[in-house]
Parts: sequence; C-alpha cells; structure tokens
Amino acid sequence: MHQVDWVARWGGLVADREEAAHKDGGHSDPRYWDRRAPTFARSTTGRTEQFLEVVRPFVSARTTVIDVGAGAGRHAVPLAERAEWVTAVEPSEGMRAHIPALPNLTVIASAWEDAEVAPADVVICSHVLYGVADVVPFVEKMERAARARVFIMLREGPVPHPANVLRDRIAPSPLPPITQFSDLFMLLLQLGIAADVTFVRYPVVNRYRSLDEAVADCKPLFGDGWEEPRTRRLLEEMLVRDGDELVYDGGVTVSGIAHWQPRAT
Repeated sequence: MHQVDWVARWGGLVADREEAAHKDGGHSDPRYWDRRAPTFARSTTGRTEQFLEVVRPFVSARTTVIDVGAGAGRHAVPLAERAEWVTAVEPSEGMRAHIPALPNLTVIASAWEDAEVAPADVVICSHVLYGVADVVPFVEKMERAARARVFIMLREGPVPHPANVLRDRIAPSPLPPITQFSDLFMLLLQLGIAADVTFVRYPVVNRYRSLDEAVADCKPLFGDGWEEPRTRRLLEEMLVRDGDELVYDGGVTVSGIAHWQPRAT
C-alpha cells in the first residue's frame, strides 16, 4: 500500500501555493502583515473564540503561556487576564502595535524560528502554519518550549477571504490547495504525536473602512492577474455596506485544534 510522506506533502503544498499565489509578495513579504494589521485587528475584534475555550482549562493563575504568532493579541491579551505570564511572539511591527501593554505580557519582535524564549507551561499557535514550509522544526521547537501542553489550530477547508474567492472566480485556473488541519493531523501522526482533537466552527467577516483599504488587503493575496479597474469593480460588488464599513461575509469556518502533552526529550 502506498505510504504518504506527510512532511514532504506539506512542504510541497506550501511551495506550490507560494509560487502560484504570492509572486507579488503576499505572506512571504514581511511588510504584508504590517499593511494588513489594521483590517485584521478590526475584523477579528469581538470574534467568538472557541479556541480560547479549549485552551482555558489548561491555564490558571500560576500558568505561563507562549503565543506563537500572536498577531494583534486576540489570544494573548485574554489569556494574560487568566495566566501568571504570557509571552507573545510576533514578527510584524504592525501587528505588535495593536497589542496593549500589560504588566504580565511580554512581546517579542521575532519570527518563531528565530525567537529566544524561556520555556512555558502552555504553548499555543493559531492560524500560523499555513505558509511554513519547514514545519517539523517549527513544531518541535514548540514542544521543547512547552512543559505541559501544546495547542495548534488550523482551518479545515477553503480560505474565507475575498481575495481568494475573487481569484477562484475569475482566474483561468484555481489556486493550488493550501495546507489545512487534516494535513497537520497526519503529519503529527508521522512524527509520532497522537494529538487530542477538537473541531470548532465560527463566522468569519472581513471589515474595511473603504474600497481602497479592501483593495490594499486583497491585492497582495490575489497575486498575478489583478486588473484595474475590472477586479476592483468585482471586489466592490462582493462587499456589503454596514454603517461606515464595507463587509465581506465569509460564512462559517471549520477549524481543528490539535493539542497534546509534549513528548519527553
């Protein structure tokens, strides 16, 4: 029976997606998240976080936490209200600017691969691994940093972002598939990690203050083929006015959370 090398498959998926979708920068450009930070923070503020509901039973007033790829702090900040200390690792200056200063929250300006952090009880990582080609050292570093529990959340299914929906609608060929939770789960099994799994469902809504902001958010993800003014007009037709904002409703997303006790070194 054919045996799938899930590590190699993961790397191939990331490489194919990057080549097809991000020739103009996209996620591979560190400035992308700096530019997108305001819309990302606005779109995720107030979002129901089932991820935190899964993590919280493992966090108490004596627990330390590392948030890998903390973004605008949507997990690090509420966890700091419960934990003894939270370390938020985030490479994007724009994202870090949205993380408030708290007495028990340290922010480290670094990618996880390069970060120097002290071990913590719990290490979490939410929606970060999609573009990480060399995923095994990334996960193994999380394990080494965790004394009690590791949590990784990834989406299962298509990307609910207007740029991806728009590109698939008008491009001659669809984007290659993106890494998703099922790929992660099989990869973990290949590494000898039999993780506990929890699936969560939540609505995804992208909010923009103007059409220009929506274009700036979508164009880097769209990649080659963006045509002015046609693509801008099609994007405008996808957005719905909600007060002072333009909104794209991405529907309900399903994500998987893998969590496990780190293996003994």
